Amino acid sequence: MVATAARATARFYPTRIDLPQTVRAQVVDLLNQTLAASVDLKTQTKQAHWNVKGKDFFQLHELFDEMASEIEEYVDMVAERVTALGATALGTARMASAASILPEYPVDAVDGEDHVTALAERYAAYGKHIRAAIDTTDELGDADTADLYTEISRTIDKRLWFLEAHLIQKADLI
Repeated sequence: MVATAARATARFYPTRIDLPQTVRAQVVDLLNQTLAASVDLKTQTKQAHWNVKGKDFFQLHELFDEMASEIEEYVDMVAERVTALGATALGTARMASAASILPEYPVDAVDGEDHVTALAERYAAYGKHIRAAIDTTDELGDADTADLYTEISRTIDKRLWFLEAHLIQKADLI
């Protein structure tokens, strides 16, 4: 029997954190959306790691693995922030698939440039989401979550730079 994908919602538990329940609910919704995108980004980066071919195979294989490991750390940080706020982290692969903001990874990507381009597009979308989340959580008065998002943003922007550096052609230089 195949289960149908239903949008999961976080359950809340008692906590002594002094953020109002209404704020925590909004932050948790955003964090769970980030958790879904983070799990998705990690697995898409592993997809590139496993399947890259071509002259830069070894360097890209290693780079993609390192990037996936970084994202795995953020998956854990985001999920633990959800639970620290007294809610349920929604982080299974099926939940991530149903809630991710990222497009599906192209299964026809083969050479290094194809994978670098696909990952650059996804890292850019994820980075945009993270920067918006910084502003949202700051406006909601949750400085700790805004700080977590800021930490993630720095790494994502750095990795996007690494990816884009592979795509720059001499004609692109100003």
